[in-house]
Amino acid sequence: MISLENLSKRYGDRLAVDDLTLQLRPGTVTGFLGPNGAGKSTTMRLILGLDHATSGTALVGGVPYRRIRNPLRTVGALLDARAAHPGRSGHAHLVALARSNGIARRRVGEVLETVGMAGAARKRAGTLSLGMSQRLGIAGALLGDPEVLMFDEPVNGLDPDGVRWVRGLMRSLAAEGRTVFVSSHLMSEMQLTADHLVVIGKGRLLMDAPLAEVLAGSSLTAVLARTPYAGELVERLRAAGIRAQRLGEHELETTGAPIERIGDLAHEAGIRLHELRTREASLEQAYQELTSGSVEYSSGVESGVNA
Repeated sequence: MISLENLSKRYGDRLAVDDLTLQLRPGTVTGFLGPNGAGKSTTMRLILGLDHATSGTALVGGVPYRRIRNPLRTVGALLDARAAHPGRSGHAHLVALARSNGIARRRVGEVLETVGMAGAARKRAGTLSLGMSQRLGIAGALLGDPEVLMFDEPVNGLDPDGVRWVRGLMRSLAAEGRTVFVSSHLMSEMQLTADHLVVIGKGRLLMDAPLAEVLAGSSLTAVLARTPYAGELVERLRAAGIRAQRLGEHELETTGAPIERIGDLAHEAGIRLHELRTREASLEQAYQELTSGSVEYSSGVESGVNA
């Protein structure tokens, strides 16, 4: 488990991470989202002891990372796909990691097979494509068979098959009871991968909730109904304080109430329904709502400035 308590990091006048308190639990893929400059990479570096916190604590399994003996056996991380020495082969890179953490050499071959790199293991890291470098980095994270795994943008450079593979890997690792913490800007992929979401903006926590709760809380999530008595049902719903509007002669849309509540009110009013369904917001839509006031770097198109 990863625990952050009032974690902050300041670089001069800039507060990159601002009083974050989180608990990331085993058995869950937690997606870590936020605009560019939100503090995601800095937070991960603080957890791994690569930066020192200005205040607060970051613990892995109840202790700071720097106090973990043979850390690859506890935490596996991929923060930079190009971190391997460019002159070393992928195999040599992993052997060096294994030796420094007391991991059996045979494990190198196992993780290379797992990530699909057995045939490219002798290539120098500097000659690998970004996608293959990602696979090598993931192999390094898996090397110690750790309980906690952290990935920063792990699908960058991967083809569609590779993206699907990473998705399945993340979910399988969580199903084994591991803590999986992954940042990404690909909202569609996070919607398919994550169980839980942590969203930050300008270093501050904006949301810490299950994926389903984030989507349900979006103003773009609606309940759609089809009935011969659409006008009557709209009046009934509005009388109950629910936002409702007609979309056509027999269709209407409501927001701010669960589908069960709409069905119950229709039943109480004796209104026959031909269809009742939820139109869920996408994660991209929900994310944009959450972070609309926290975007530090916006494009000219978004800000209304001509290119």
